[in-house]
Amino acid sequence: MSLFVTSLNSGSNGNCYYVGNEREAVLVDAGISCRETETRMKRLGLSMHKVKAIFISHEHSDHIRGVEVLAKKYSLPVYITEQTQFHGNLFIAEHLVFRFLAHQPIKIGELQITAFPKLHDAADPHSFIITCRDINVGVFTDLGDVCENLLAHFKQCHAAFLETNYDDELLEKGHYPYHLKRRIRGGKGHLSNAQSLNLFINHRASHLTHLFLSHLSKDNNNPTLVYNLFNTHAASTEIIVASRFGETPVYQINGGNGPINPVETGQLQFTLL
Repeated sequence: MSLFVTSLNSGSNGNCYYVGNEREAVLVDAGISCRETETRMKRLGLSMHKVKAIFISHEHSDHIRGVEVLAKKYSLPVYITEQTQFHGNLFIAEHLVFRFLAHQPIKIGELQITAFPKLHDAADPHSFIITCRDINVGVFTDLGDVCENLLAHFKQCHAAFLETNYDDELLEKGHYPYHLKRRIRGGKGHLSNAQSLNLFINHRASHLTHLFLSHLSKDNNNPTLVYNLFNTHAASTEIIVASRFGETPVYQINGGNGPINPVETGQLQFTLL
C-alpha cells in the first residue's frame, strides 16, 4: 500500500499537509481557510470526504486558522492537546475534540499517527509521523532545534516535510528587528537551512525518497537557493519546495527505494476518490 502526500500550503501565512492512503487521509494542521483547503484539494483530485481527522501541532494562527470551520462542516475529529486548544482560543464542538499523548499512536483506519514533543515557542507543541504498514511520513516544521526526538523519527522516514525556514545570511542582513531575529534562531523558533541540511546529510535513511522543504520565510529565504543547496546532496531523494502560495503536486510514497513521480490528477481521481 502507498501513501499519497501533498503540502496544501506551507509558510507563515498558513500550513496544511495531507497524508493518506487509497481509503482514508488526515490533515496535519489547518492554517488556511476551509474554502482554500477545498479548492486546492479539488485541483489535486483529492476528496475532503476521504479526510477522517485533523491533527493540530500547536496554537499559532498559521496552523489553526481553518480548523473550526473545517471540523464543523465535515464533522471531522480534531486531535489537539488541551493546552493547544486553550491557548489557540478554539471553539470546537465537544464531540469532535480528541486528545493525543506524546509517543502514543492513534489509529485512523490503516493510518497510525504518532505525536512527539518539539522545541518551539508554543504552549504544547508536537510534530507527527504518519505510518501505514511499513511506510513512514514525517511532518517536522516549527522547530527551534534538532532534538533527540526529531533525530529518532527523521531516521525512520520514507518522506518528510522538513522546515527550512531561513538562510543565516539573509536573516542577519534583513530588516527584521533584533528581538525577532533572536526569537527565530533562539532555540525555540525555527530551523535554518544549514541546520536542516546537516540533519538531511547525516541522518536520513537510505529509503528517504522525498523531502519537502517547508515553512520557508518570505523575507529570509529563497526557494531557488534552498532547493539548490539540498539538491546538491540529494542522491536518490527527490527535493520538493513546499510553497507558501499554493499546493504541491501529490506524490506517491512507496516502501521501496527511489522516488516516484507526482501522481497525475486524472489517475489520482480514478485511484483515490
